[in-house]
Amino acid sequence: MNNQATAAPTTVATLTMTGISKSFGGVAALTDVSLEVLPGEVHALLGENGAGKSTLMNVATGTIRPDTGTLTFRGEALDDLDPRAAARRGIAFVHQHPAVMPDMTVLENLLVALPKSVFSGGRVDDIARGLLETAGLRVHLSDRVENLSVAQKYLLEIAKALAVKPALLVLDEPTAPLGQESVDMLFALVRDFVAQGTSVVYITHRLAEVRELADRVTVLRDGKLRATAVVDEISDKELLSLIVGRQLDSTFPPKHEGSDEEPNFVIDAVTGPGFNDVSVSARRGEIIGVAGVVGNGQSELLRALAGLVPLDGAVVINGTAMSARELLSKAAYLPADRITEGLMMRLSVRENAAVSALRRFRGRALMSRKRELGMVGETLGSLSVKAASLDATVSSLSGGNQQKVMVARALLSEPVLVLADEPTQGVDVGARAEIYQILRDVSASGIPVVIASSDAKELEGLCDTVIVMSRGHVVDTLRGDDLTEERMIHAAVSSTTQTVSVDEIAEAESDERTAVRAAKLRRFLQGDYAPTVLLVAVMLGLGAFIFAQNDRYLGDFNISSMLLLVSALGFIAMGQTIALLTGGIDLSVGPLVGFLVVVGSFFILDEAPVTSIVLGFAAMLGASLIVGLLNGSLIRYAKFTAIAATLTVYIALQGMSFILRPTAEGFINREISSIITTKLGPVPVAFIVLVLVVIGLEYALRKTPWGWRLRAAGSDEESARRVGVEINRTVVLGYVATSALTFLGAIMLMTQIGVGDPAQGVAYTLSSITAVVLGGTSLLGGRGTFVGTLLGSMLLIQVLNATVFLRLDQMWQYILQGVLILAAAILYAIARSKRRRRTAPRA
Repeated sequence: MNNQATAAPTTVATLTMTGISKSFGGVAALTDVSLEVLPGEVHALLGENGAGKSTLMNVATGTIRPDTGTLTFRGEALDDLDPRAAARRGIAFVHQHPAVMPDMTVLENLLVALPKSVFSGGRVDDIARGLLETAGLRVHLSDRVENLSVAQKYLLEIAKALAVKPALLVLDEPTAPLGQESVDMLFALVRDFVAQGTSVVYITHRLAEVRELADRVTVLRDGKLRATAVVDEISDKELLSLIVGRQLDSTFPPKHEGSDEEPNFVIDAVTGPGFNDVSVSARRGEIIGVAGVVGNGQSELLRALAGLVPLDGAVVINGTAMSARELLSKAAYLPADRITEGLMMRLSVRENAAVSALRRFRGRALMSRKRELGMVGETLGSLSVKAASLDATVSSLSGGNQQKVMVARALLSEPVLVLADEPTQGVDVGARAEIYQILRDVSASGIPVVIASSDAKELEGLCDTVIVMSRGHVVDTLRGDDLTEERMIHAAVSSTTQTVSVDEIAEAESDERTAVRAAKLRRFLQGDYAPTVLLVAVMLGLGAFIFAQNDRYLGDFNISSMLLLVSALGFIAMGQTIALLTGGIDLSVGPLVGFLVVVGSFFILDEAPVTSIVLGFAAMLGASLIVGLLNGSLIRYAKFTAIAATLTVYIALQGMSFILRPTAEGFINREISSIITTKLGPVPVAFIVLVLVVIGLEYALRKTPWGWRLRAAGSDEESARRVGVEINRTVVLGYVATSALTFLGAIMLMTQIGVGDPAQGVAYTLSSITAVVLGGTSLLGGRGTFVGTLLGSMLLIQVLNATVFLRLDQMWQYILQGVLILAAAILYAIARSKRRRRTAPRA
């Protein structure tokens, strides 16, 4: 064994890191770490969760800048490295948590992450399909990434990494979510790349993979370098000692000794989406494992036992039959995808651990914080969770520590059943032993434990009974001496059972053309444009009803009036759409409209010279751009929330409007108003301009880097940052664009009211948000359309117009607006939840 870096050959190292140190909030993540990676080698990087492995590689790929230390790539010193520059140099990082944007399509994820050069020399779609094929990912380019399984998202990450033909490829726990077929393919790709001279840094917790792939190995512990050695010259026992700082006697605790007592957990002929007729039982102290090739019903079974999806059959725990509803409230479920399903990433470690056990922290009347801190702290301590404090956000923890927080939450909730899907995915060897012992103790206490894992060796060492699933059926049940890794793999790959997937059965019974049409329809319904179809249908239905009551509804005057109103609201709502796409909101658009009209009323007056009019428009535009820059800067640099920042500006603008114009004064130039409200037939030219702007913005949103970056920032900020999106710049410019479009809306409002009225404009804040939500744009950011916003604006104006033609009281304007936005929000929430229920079980 060699505890110092092995002597490097004379060839220039691909990557040299010297004296790297990095702290977060005063907590040292790395301390004076040095690493050298040679051309054509696989360099394994080992360490416990929180040891600094991912942080070190984030420094190497430009995601994080070190406090001290130097970085050299192929002999060239790199001072200001960022992810996009790293990609251009051929540095690729496959993150443990895929850096993908869930609200964007597969193709858009490739486009936003990869350099333009990757897509030169051919059709973009063809090149993208080739990249997916190389990584073994079989999905449609138009599939939304949100609907992909964890394994598919990881394969997408691999496809992005391979696309840049990397000189340095960093793989962070690459096999954790993959099935054996994908693992074999990945290893073959790694060997091919290494043979071509690519350097690979391989972060893993699995020593068997180190033996199979790696040439050298470096071990970190507590953010410090412990050793670098040639793999063949160091034993597993020595590596484990370096990793955990102590000797590990055994990874797996002793198994339950057989007894004649009655089973305390029985599932009998359980059937649900993706699995059929599953039966198994266990006695107190026994752990049940679920094996099989990934995607054959294991995860679906666990979700059904957790009450998350309906099931048929009997589930009996300690002699009591449990319904799906009872299981939902009493079972503890640890999902494989801890980021999407398992944790609330913006909440603290304490809050995530305590959320399922709040009843245990009650005092006489209120929650007892002392009791909560004591119990949560004790449980997290028993799992050796490494966090700056209990109040640190859970997103700041390493993947393994996040997994242990989920385990802590399950233990604190006092469940009747524990269900763990890939419980040690991304967890270091020391923590694995602790989790195994805890699961064994839970089972011994009388709480049944069921584990699904793609690691057959884990199931062999931990479980007392293992059912092997293939295509949703149990093809073998293993106990005692039969419970071996070889038997599990053989049963899984040699099964000839047929799938029970409803989707696959339907496709098998239909011809290929029907299946293709069904897939296209499904993608459309899951896409951003589906709400626009509903809006058109509602508008046509409402219009027909009003016309039936009053035939003047479609008269030229009414059409012109409505489209002029749409023009004002539409421009403002377009700006609001940009703010919402970034994941924010702009409450200041209403007062900004009024303020700009007041500013214009000092310059754009009757008989005013041309220079004054030009100056007035310039002042309005300049004021709008300043407000947008202020909003964006408060949010990104002063760290205000979007609501707080824009509400502050809202108040300031409204106050300034009344200071400048205490009452409505300053009549707008009638010639200018006449020009702006020019019509072609019954259609105002301004509305035509609005439509052209919408088309341009929609094209930019879908087909240009600006649109991809905008949506990426709102979809998943951290992932967007990892792929090289400049978040601060994108968001700030987004708010500037919001204010610029508001300026166009202010011009329309100015011509309609004809006077500088400080009270006008405020209502446009709520109206613009309503129009955007009606158009299908998510309040959470990342998805939406300008076309939908235009139709939402038109529907909103149509509803307000309908109250006049139907002779309804003004109160109905507010009622109908409220009903519309509530209906849109409910329909959107239902659609999202159905997609999650349909796609989340896939492995």
